Amino acid sequence: MAYELIFKSTERSEVDSSLILHTNKFNEIFIRIDNNESSFSDCLHICLEKESAIKLAKELRKQISFLED
Repeated sequence: MAYELIFKSTERSEVDSSLILHTNKFNEIFIRIDNNESSFSDCLHICLEKESAIKLAKELRKQISFLED
């Protein structure tokens, strides 16, 4: 794994969780959501191939565009 990118929940949400992104040995995007207050077995994860990861990125950009500044 070359690197991983970690996003933390906002303080305003009062949720102690993280979203972790990296690639796995199968050349997939591995996304894990950790509840930092519980064990690793309580985390959620998904592996996406390139095509699905691209679709996810496009949908995320679309949803961001709907947010008010």
